[in-house]
Amino acid sequence: MGVFKFSKVDFLFTCVGWLFLLLDVVLDICTVVSFYQEKAYVCLGILLLFLVGSSVLVQIFSWLFYSYEDFKRETKVERYLSRGKLKLLHVLQLGIYLRHLGVVEVSVRSFFTTLSDPESTAVFLNHDLSFLRLIETFSESTPQLVLMLTIILQRGDLDPITVLKALGSASAVAVSVTMYHRCMRSFLPDKEKQPPSSSVVYFLWNLFLISSRLTALALFASILPCFIFTHFVCSWLVLFFFAWRSNTDFMEKPCGEWLYRATVGLIWYFDWFNAVEGRTRYRTLLYHGYILADIVLLCSLWCWKMSTEPPSFEIPQLYAIITAACVVSVYILGLLFKIVYYKFYHPNLAKHELKGGPTGDMVDGDIIPQAIILMGDADVDVTVRSMPSSPAPDVKHYSKRMRKLAENFYAS
Repeated sequence: MGVFKFSKVDFLFTCVGWLFLLLDVVLDICTVVSFYQEKAYVCLGILLLFLVGSSVLVQIFSWLFYSYEDFKRETKVERYLSRGKLKLLHVLQLGIYLRHLGVVEVSVRSFFTTLSDPESTAVFLNHDLSFLRLIETFSESTPQLVLMLTIILQRGDLDPITVLKALGSASAVAVSVTMYHRCMRSFLPDKEKQPPSSSVVYFLWNLFLISSRLTALALFASILPCFIFTHFVCSWLVLFFFAWRSNTDFMEKPCGEWLYRATVGLIWYFDWFNAVEGRTRYRTLLYHGYILADIVLLCSLWCWKMSTEPPSFEIPQLYAIITAACVVSVYILGLLFKIVYYKFYHPNLAKHELKGGPTGDMVDGDIIPQAIILMGDADVDVTVRSMPSSPAPDVKHYSKRMRKLAENFYAS
């Protein structure tokens, strides 16, 4: 199976991700100040709700991940803090930055020092961080982008520069999702490594799907701003129900699992996410059919309101219809890229073929640990059959949670 490898490309992405994290904080502060100076207190309140809510959600998951690992800390940055200080850091909403520093520290040490299994440790730390960044993307970045697009549409300020900025923000969201995909690829055996073009197709698929979804939500919010919250709550309840009925098994404790299911419902509101193990073809078809119908409904309501009760600026009905058709077409284009990815790039693997996981002796087709055999009663006759089995994974560090997500994705 081989060990996890932390390549120079991964190191580059880690450093770039750290810089973008700091840039995102600066831009958020500038946006808050801008809304305050414009006396746009409603938009300011909504933005603060997104920022604070997302931060609290990410910090809770980060703390739970530490608790599930018995507060084991792999880096000098983390070991410097006691458990009490670590808790205080999460209360102050700074836990995610500690994880970033830890990944950067081990990444640098893996290239400039000779340590015991440093690359595998760097990948291990990056696994949980990638999932936390994914949560942050769909709980902060995507709602914030919908808010910005809604303000642009309400003001009628649709110049080329504004469009490019919106596309850039949507691309940043798609890049974050692609980075999560790249992190899952670390669990693939060397013989099943995906070519770089797979990440390009994965990026385009998510860019088109997410852009279409966010644009449809912004169009609806621009003419019926109060009803967008009703739309979110109703849709989230439906998606949360399906996450619950899917019997997800990600967190180690029931309270954490319910939080995870609620978060899955939030992610599903914007984009598809493989949350359960097994074949998900019919679930995916049902989900995309639901979202596509919802996009058609939102765009249709926008066209109807633009023709009957236009806002301060008017758009010819023909242009409104063309805009709505383009939004729907972009989503369908994203589905075509998704089909291309699954047709030509996606490796369908069983869970035991992925890196990481328990090892043991095969007895009657089951895995029985060596300790049970060696410590068992001497009078008990244990017959071990000679059976061909795949080589045990030579992995010292891996995230059990991220491996579950990899199983959900590659066994789908």
